[in-house]
Amino acid sequence: MTGVELARADLISRARAGDGEAFRALTEPHLRELQVHSYRMLGSFQDAEDVLQDTLLAAWRGLAGFDGRASLRTWLYRIATNRCLDSLRSASRRPAKKWDIPEVEPPEPTRLGEVVWLGPYPDALLEGAINHPLGPEARYEQTESISLAFVTALQVLPPRQLAVLVLRDVLGFHANEVADMLDTTVESVKSALKRARAGLQRRRSTIADREPPPAADSPAEDAIVANFVHAWETADIDALVALLTDDVFMSMPPLPLEYEGRDVVASFCASMFGTGRRFDLVPTRANGQPAFGAYLRAPTGIRHGTGLFVLTLAGDRICAMTRFENTVLPSFGLPRSLPHFRKMG
Repeated sequence: MTGVELARADLISRARAGDGEAFRALTEPHLRELQVHSYRMLGSFQDAEDVLQDTLLAAWRGLAGFDGRASLRTWLYRIATNRCLDSLRSASRRPAKKWDIPEVEPPEPTRLGEVVWLGPYPDALLEGAINHPLGPEARYEQTESISLAFVTALQVLPPRQLAVLVLRDVLGFHANEVADMLDTTVESVKSALKRARAGLQRRRSTIADREPPPAADSPAEDAIVANFVHAWETADIDALVALLTDDVFMSMPPLPLEYEGRDVVASFCASMFGTGRRFDLVPTRANGQPAFGAYLRAPTGIRHGTGLFVLTLAGDRICAMTRFENTVLPSFGLPRSLPHFRKMG
């Protein structure tokens, strides 16, 4: 054994004997990537957190059964994946909510969304989570595979197909490793992967021809973001419309309302600015994309957090806007309210 292998064997032996610090030393390097994995499968940051805790508890209790044939990382992925599958099969998804802003009358939606449980993932937690070496079978860039569009498309796949596609095409595990994780055959894994790829392709075909987004934190991205912030904070609908693609898409989970097309999205935004409602935006990042906490200015001087906007960019335009409820703000280190009309820098 090498020195590293001896040290790992010693930690496993101590953890099996009940040493909590040894267990933490074994598992901590994998926590962020396991959380992201659970988020991809469940589409909800909170659900992913719950599954991660269940995974750690199951690993602590089951460490005696870890035989070392697979790596500890693979063993932890097996536990996390099956906990996600249990959650997908047994839990009723969070129900859709009704529109709850009485002074605002939104336009008729283009359609009603089916993935109303979707939540954003803070970029601050991606550090150390998506830069692990991938297996040779991986087909997606890690930044693409955490985007809102990709995670949304995953959510409509049947649970087993979802698990196989993430393990094979996102993380690059071999078919035999995935078969072992899911207690099935290699042939079953290959069949599920074929169906999952076809299903994902159908969902993502509409965005295949879009221009790629500018690089994160590049001058091009900064320019779009600055123009969006100015347009939104000044309620300048014309300036906002100029930033949107013709087929721009807007969704608002857990509200089922979805809007597709520049005119109807502009109409929705105009309704949000009606009766003199004005906002301040505080920048952050979610799912590798620009995001903003939105704060409604009140006559008292307090600004109340109303939600989180995440932008999807294509070239020098905004092709999608996703609005989440204000309950997600604390996950991004953002307060529920701001005290004064002083612009935060």
